[in-house]
Amino acid sequence: MAAESSKPIQEVLSFPILFADRVIKSAREAESFKPENSELARQATALSQLLRSAALLTSASAAVYDRPIRRMSVDVTKTLDRALTLARKCRHRRTNVLHHVLSITTAADFKKVSNLLDSSLADVRWVLSIFRTDSDNGTITLTLPPFASTDPILAWVWACVAAVHSGRADAARQLAVLAAGNDRTKTIAVEENGIPPLLKMLKESGNVDAQSAAATALCNLADHHRAAIETIVDAGGVHVIVKALAEVPMAAQVTLVNLISRMLESDAECRDEFGKENVTLPLVQLLCVDVDLGDFKELNNNLHSLVEVNKTMMKLNGIHILDGSKHQCNKKDKDRESEPPEIRLALKESCASALWRLARGSSSNSKKITETKALLVLAKIVDMENTADLKKNCMKVVMELAAVAERDSELKRAAFKPSSTATKVVLDQLLRVIDEESDPALVVPAVMAIGCLATMFSAKEKRIVKSLVAQLGNRQPDVAAEATKALCKFVRDTNYNRKAHSEAIIEFGGVPKIMNLMRRNDRSHLHELVLLCNLATNAGDSKVLEQAHALVVLEGAARHAVAQNPALRELFTKAIHQLTIYQAGAHVHRQV
Repeated sequence: MAAESSKPIQEVLSFPILFADRVIKSAREAESFKPENSELARQATALSQLLRSAALLTSASAAVYDRPIRRMSVDVTKTLDRALTLARKCRHRRTNVLHHVLSITTAADFKKVSNLLDSSLADVRWVLSIFRTDSDNGTITLTLPPFASTDPILAWVWACVAAVHSGRADAARQLAVLAAGNDRTKTIAVEENGIPPLLKMLKESGNVDAQSAAATALCNLADHHRAAIETIVDAGGVHVIVKALAEVPMAAQVTLVNLISRMLESDAECRDEFGKENVTLPLVQLLCVDVDLGDFKELNNNLHSLVEVNKTMMKLNGIHILDGSKHQCNKKDKDRESEPPEIRLALKESCASALWRLARGSSSNSKKITETKALLVLAKIVDMENTADLKKNCMKVVMELAAVAERDSELKRAAFKPSSTATKVVLDQLLRVIDEESDPALVVPAVMAIGCLATMFSAKEKRIVKSLVAQLGNRQPDVAAEATKALCKFVRDTNYNRKAHSEAIIEFGGVPKIMNLMRRNDRSHLHELVLLCNLATNAGDSKVLEQAHALVVLEGAARHAVAQNPALRELFTKAIHQLTIYQAGAHVHRQV
């Protein structure tokens, strides 16, 4: 089949047409089994006519979807070859017994070949039928030709893809239904070139229903199917998807953004492709639906941040453009305002979901996101929205941006400048979530984000340390574990203010909480031990550490911890040395 696919379709069809003509000639010249050969000639003539119709169809337009025709021609050629062999056996009278034995032919042979020819006729008729575009009932009739008895999905996919080529929205919808949760259908649709016509429909169709149907089909095909995603990318689909975001109705935008999320989740390389197309801009635009940023001007006397927001929003289509007090609306604004609230909410949830996947591990994408002042939007949504899923997705965006900034000092300086409006607003929301929320799905990303930004906080920022220390006593193990990891970043040797932060942790009761965590048997306590080591190194003279028997704890755990992670040997050695010095001195002082 691979070799056949490289040949021009006219050349592929020429073989079965030639065989059909030969069968007709040989059957007519037969001198035995004349009634049976007459029937072979009739069937071959019908096949020849249908094959020529297929040839005319493909010659009329180079854009005809020829995959079914190619596959059908291979099977039909095999059947005609068998019929030709049978007909040729009947062309000469049997003159001797040996010839009779070697070329024996029975009526059963003709019956088998005749049945095969009937099946081929049905197959060719079915293939020709799927190219008809005059259907008035608006649905795809998923009939099954004989060849599909062993693989019906292939026939259904062919029927849908052929109809999609002709621009039928109902075909795209049907393909979307077939692909939903069915990996076999997804694989066949990719192999049978079903994705390019869907992208073409999304790009070129002026019918919003067709665009929506194409978006749904692509979304379902790409769901946990890497081959489909790679095909979309290779076919230039990233550009098509991003461009369509500004053109399709809001419900279809939800589907397209979900498609982006699925592609980003399954294939990390897609992040670069979407980043090149600057998908961050329309995603932030759509996330801003119903979000009023006007009150943020009170947080910055020179209004610089708000002006930058305005400049960014003016680049976007279909979104309110802020000038401090007025909203400029266009037709798309009005159309969006008429959309049901659940669609507007779904769009924002999808955009936030796509943004955190887009930001994950990518400095370039994270930079583009923060340049749109998305941090202000995210903070406002977390503060004002009551919908849990939207708030969780927004918190994940902030978390991923902070995680990238932790490794990219340039991004951290630009996006999380302590004096900027966006940083102040985001930090306030992170602390509010940590202090007031109870859902781990919200608190954990907030704690992780704070930890990633640990080096930017001054020694005076005790409220942050206080909030994290409080979470060490959280009943949710995941929250307490993340708080421990975050505090480790405040006191490790790469943090300039580690001594002040260590003293603050001790001041707010962190040591007893760490000891309580280490009494749990539900997991490893490596991070608690690392935190305790850093506290001992930075504040070894603390009476609290002595009272908590930190030295005994570290000495008892050192061998096992270092065996698990040899890189910790120096940290444990230094911590134990510091505690030994100060606690030994205290003991001598008491004796004196």
